[in-house]
Amino acid sequence: MILARRGLMTLALAVSALSTVLAPAARAQDKKELTLGATAGSNIEVLRQGIKPLLEKQGYKVKLVEFNDYVQPNVALAQGALDANFFQHIIYLNRFREDRGLDIVDIVQGPMAPFGIYSKKRKSLADVRPGDRITLANDPANLAHGLALLADQKLLTLRPGADPIRVTEKDIASNPLKLKLQPIEAAQIPRTLDDAEYAIVNGNFAISSGLKLSDALLLEKTPDHYMLVVAVKGKDRNQPWARAIADAFHAPEFKTVLERNFPGYARPAFLQ
Repeated sequence: MILARRGLMTLALAVSALSTVLAPAARAQDKKELTLGATAGSNIEVLRQGIKPLLEKQGYKVKLVEFNDYVQPNVALAQGALDANFFQHIIYLNRFREDRGLDIVDIVQGPMAPFGIYSKKRKSLADVRPGDRITLANDPANLAHGLALLADQKLLTLRPGADPIRVTEKDIASNPLKLKLQPIEAAQIPRTLDDAEYAIVNGNFAISSGLKLSDALLLEKTPDHYMLVVAVKGKDRNQPWARAIADAFHAPEFKTVLERNFPGYARPAFLQ
């Protein structure tokens, strides 16, 4: 009888210990309040109009947080202030993760307002003149993006063999018109249109500043590696709520919202 009681006590302690271990995982799986971050303009509107309603239909309570730079959304994610963010392409995410030593990963691609070249001083790229000033983003990933776009338009050439997704101003092989390139913070670029001859504007910041995609002299045909991604902490990538976010981007209802409210946006293949 004593042995039996001891056996029951041992079993009870084991069950209690197992419950203690499993409880945090169960709470994580039961998570129903989500905080999602995005940059101002089109990115947060895609979440507000297309993703938040779908998640709320599944019983999630969703809070959106708006950012005006490309650093804080990932810092907030890594620190736990966000559950997920939507503002960056995979190249930027990988570089940021490596530079900062953060465990953040992508879980799904999403649409983006394409990069465009805008001007208030010139009517087309054919009107470019020697010495014209061009503003573009100063963070490494988007600087490379802007330089590659200029190279595609034959306004400059890049060093043979240079990786177009990693190029810097040091990789410019020729600049026959002696264009003056001025890298600045991406969110501030629309404000330069009164002074610079041309500005390469990230789509979300173009829209948040009141520009229309149709105002651009040129909209790029966005390569797949520049599509935006949703990022979460590595430990959360397989959580039910993370899968729910990814599924929402694949939903037919989301595609309908894009077609109705976000014409001209670049989309990953599964949303074509």
